[in-house]
Amino acid sequence: MHQHLASPPQARQAVLDLAPSRIREVANAGMDRSDVVPFWFGESDQPTPAFIRAAAVESLERNNTFYTQNLGRPALRTAIASYISQLRNITLGPDRVGVTSSGVSALMLGSQLVLSPGDRVVVVTPIWPNIAEIPKILGAEVTRFPLSVINNRWQLDLDHLLATLTDDVRMLVINSPNNPTGWTITPEQQAAILAHCRQRGIWILSDEVYDRLVFTPGQTAAPSMLSVADPQDRLIVVNSFSKTWRMTGWRLGWLVLPTNLVPQLEKLIEYNTSCVPEFVQAGGLAALTDPASAATVTQIHRELGEARATLLTALRQLPGVTLPEADGAMYAFFRVDGHADSLALAKRLVAEAGLGLAPGSAFGDEGEGWLRWCFAAAPERIDTGVDRLRSFLRQS
Repeated sequence: MHQHLASPPQARQAVLDLAPSRIREVANAGMDRSDVVPFWFGESDQPTPAFIRAAAVESLERNNTFYTQNLGRPALRTAIASYISQLRNITLGPDRVGVTSSGVSALMLGSQLVLSPGDRVVVVTPIWPNIAEIPKILGAEVTRFPLSVINNRWQLDLDHLLATLTDDVRMLVINSPNNPTGWTITPEQQAAILAHCRQRGIWILSDEVYDRLVFTPGQTAAPSMLSVADPQDRLIVVNSFSKTWRMTGWRLGWLVLPTNLVPQLEKLIEYNTSCVPEFVQAGGLAALTDPASAATVTQIHRELGEARATLLTALRQLPGVTLPEADGAMYAFFRVDGHADSLALAKRLVAEAGLGLAPGSAFGDEGEGWLRWCFAAAPERIDTGVDRLRSFLRQS
């Protein structure tokens, strides 16, 4: 006879305390309904470009289904380093690059590299929930530092942030362009933050997965911490193939970090995922090196810019809608007068209007009362969504 335990088995407390995704909560309420127009997830409604898919298919047909190097194939690491060097006008070698199984895996690995239980982490918010929850999984304590809306634009109070970054802070996490607000940091702010953190030995984890989705005229990429940093600064930069090349389902990302951390990253990848599948890496290599790549990235950016203009113009014409200015990412982050509970509003929009948006509270308390709309969608779908929101607001 087995003795029964007094209480049921449970995960450790740090896992029990994790907040479940409210984006998923809303999506689960409407994913099985064919009449819902979804804009809740941060991904395009268009498939990955054909030349990238073809490269993966060709790799599979060559039977590339075996283990690869922990840090990624040398050709892909070299291509990533070359891409960054050219884009940022810096010299970056492949010895600072590690290929990861998604951008979120890169965030986890970067955190595992430097965080211990009890460490203090400052995160600029509102933020994609995964970013703020990952340090908690590792036992770190998270201090949230909110952006502000000043003169109808998302802005960072730099002086206040620097005052928050005291000697007891282990790591600062910044996502720019920001999900969900679209706020984009300036080079001057980056330089000031880097100098402050360098003086105090604070690590910076910079999530730059939306770096090519910036809509300031004349800019091809948002500012990167790599442009202002030295190679041995306490800086870890995360990026991904997901947004720039419409490769969300491929789960392919990368890290740039100081060279002396790369062997440690290699060990961590071995104990997390071992390696990225070679046929997935083949798609990533094509995204960076195929002759069609540059024109494809330009086309994707142009289509997103047109969709952004369509959505933002339409939303600002609706009564009671507040939509601050922001320069990057792929979202409209807005609020509607009289609707303070964003989760309740998002669920009502699914149930009553067939419109799927992400509740602002999914991105922290700072996002309560707001909604996030991903505009990486065909113009006709955006028009349909706006019509449904307009009708809902009239009736409510």
